[in-house]
Amino acid sequence: MFRLADIIPPGGIIVPLASGDREGAVRELVAALAHTGAIPAPLEKEVAKRVIDRENKASTGFGCGVAVPHAKHAGITRMAAAIGVSSRGLDFSSLDRQPVYCVFLLVSPDDRPEDHLSAMDAIFRHHVSKEAFRRALRAASSEQQVRALLATTEDAHLV
Repeated sequence: MFRLADIIPPGGIIVPLASGDREGAVRELVAALAHTGAIPAPLEKEVAKRVIDRENKASTGFGCGVAVPHAKHAGITRMAAAIGVSSRGLDFSSLDRQPVYCVFLLVSPDDRPEDHLSAMDAIFRHHVSKEAFRRALRAASSEQQVRALLATTEDAHLV
């Protein structure tokens, strides 16, 4: 089974996000991944632009306070994810027109579309679709709390 926690590097969870808008939140999460080495530092701006361009074509604000911006890039060698929690809420042009409080960013290599789809499936099936998970994530106040929540949720799906 795919585990989201396995692709979020230490430092890849930001609680709370400093940014007050969609593009700022994407840049903040991409910068976190670049800072951890999960994305090559020279690609930080290009990856952020790719995610934002994709977001401008079709919002990944799926409703219920969650957005899952994502992109693939040839310069990325391994899949990585970051999570940001906004206390104020962000306008992601969500399907339900409500603010987004939890942002899951996913970046993947161009040549591994199956892995990208597996990660997206895991994010939706085990996390985003669960109201209790969304509520607990929104209430989290530290990276450690988010990691504990992910572990609890993912361990429950292994049984």
